[in-house]
Amino acid sequence: MGMADARTPPRPKIAAEEAARRARVRGLVALLKSPHLDERWKAAEKLGVIGDGSAVIPLIEALHDPFVEVSWIAAKSLGEIGDGRAYEPLLEALRSPEKWLRIGAAIGLGRLGDKRAVPALVEALKDQKALVRKHAAWALGVLADPAAIGPLEAIRDDPDPRVREAVRDALARLTSAKERSD
Repeated sequence: MGMADARTPPRPKIAAEEAARRARVRGLVALLKSPHLDERWKAAEKLGVIGDGSAVIPLIEALHDPFVEVSWIAAKSLGEIGDGRAYEPLLEALRSPEKWLRIGAAIGLGRLGDKRAVPALVEALKDQKALVRKHAAWALGVLADPAAIGPLEAIRDDPDPRVREAVRDALARLTSAKERSD
C-alpha cells in the first residue's frame, strides 16, 4: 500500500459521509418552514455555511419570510452558496422596504460575485440607511469593478463613519485590483 492509499478514506466511508451531509441539508431545509423563528434563522445560517446548491430554492423562498430575522440571513446565505439562481431574487431584495433585508441582499450580492449587480449596488449607496450604504460599499469593493470607483468617491465624505470606512476599504480594493490589471 503506497502513501497516497493510506491517506485516502475508503469509498464506503465517503459515501456514508455524503449521505449524512445530504440528510442534514434536507433537515435544515425542512426547518426553514418551522413555526419557530429561531429554528428558521439558524437553519438559513447553517445552510449558507454548508453551501449546498439544493438549498438555493428554499433560501430564495425564505427571502419572503414574514420575519426579517430569517430573510436577511437567507440573503447572506445565498451569497455564500454562490449559485447564480440567487442573482435576480437578491436584486429584488435589495429594493425591499425592509432595511435589514437590503443589508443582507447587498452582502449576498457581494459574495455572489456577479458584476451585473454593480449598478444596483451603486444605487444602494444613496440609501437613507447608513448600514445599507456601508454594505453596498463593501459589496462594490468585493466585486472590484472599476465602474464603482466614481460613485464610491462621491460618498467618500458620507456623514456616517462606518460608511466612510467601508468606502475607504472598497476604494483600496478597487485601486489594488486596477493596478494588478494594468
